[in-house]
Amino acid sequence: MKQLLTLSFALIIATCAIAQPTPVGHLTIFSENGDKFFLILNGERQNNVAETNLRIEDLNQPYYNAKVIFEDKTLPEISKNYLAIGDAEGHFMDVTYKIKKDKKGTPKLNYFSMIPVQQGFIAPNNVTVIRYGQPTPPPTPVPTPTHTHIQTTTPSTTIVQQTTTTRTGTTENVNMNVGVLGVGLNVTINDPLLNGTTTTTTRTTTTTTTGYPEHTHQHQPPVNRGCNGNYPMSSSDFQSALQTISKQGFDETKLSTAKTIAGKQCLSTAQIVQICKAFGFEQSKLDFAKFAYARCTDQASYFKVNDVFGFSSSVDELNQHINNN
Repeated sequence: MKQLLTLSFALIIATCAIAQPTPVGHLTIFSENGDKFFLILNGERQNNVAETNLRIEDLNQPYYNAKVIFEDKTLPEISKNYLAIGDAEGHFMDVTYKIKKDKKGTPKLNYFSMIPVQQGFIAPNNVTVIRYGQPTPPPTPVPTPTHTHIQTTTPSTTIVQQTTTTRTGTTENVNMNVGVLGVGLNVTINDPLLNGTTTTTTRTTTTTTTGYPEHTHQHQPPVNRGCNGNYPMSSSDFQSALQTISKQGFDETKLSTAKTIAGKQCLSTAQIVQICKAFGFEQSKLDFAKFAYARCTDQASYFKVNDVFGFSSSVDELNQHINNN
């Protein structure tokens, strides 16, 4: 009995040990200016397609040696040793780093934010998610637009009516034997008016197919949107995000919260304007407007953001930032 209890207790401990998930952390890196890049962790390339917003999940080491290689060969590579995936106490976290250019235009990899790991987290559509050790497949070639030529034929019908009249002559003979005063007469009557006439009508239908080429051009141009062609946040998600930003007590906290949201979501110009209005200081509005330009889906309408500023110098600085990017 004692051995049976000991065995049962051992099985329970083993089952709990197996059910306990292995702790892992997640890493997100995004480019503030929208420069596409490749990420290498511990010598292994993570993405075969250059991205602007990349998330690597299931990292089981607290530190990694990271290298960022830009698709634009004019930009220098970024190397960072001991890139932390956890907090100071060694707990795995969901860490975000951003690529930002310094005053000399040199890109730098800087710490941005850190949150606890959430089970079942679903990344936004504009973020490319890769499980560590499983790189993305090579890009699929995009088919070029094609022209479709459709040739139709229109039938024409010719009707020929032919009338043939056939006249057939018949002779009617009437023989009469008349006896008058003992004299016999034989009379023969030939009446041409009794001739018969037959009319035959022939109707011929001829169908001729004549081709008339009609060309239909089908050309579907690619959709041209900012933020890597993605759509902005849904109305319900945006309202929740806006409430979260507005609840923060200081502009600095509002700004960091707004950048965290915009770094992982795409926004429309109208949504960016609403977020800017949540700030109390001009500089906070300007900082976010410059940051959010790369995340805007309708950049052609970005001039509407100028209405949130109280100084013309802020408008000039934002326009200069847009022209440089």
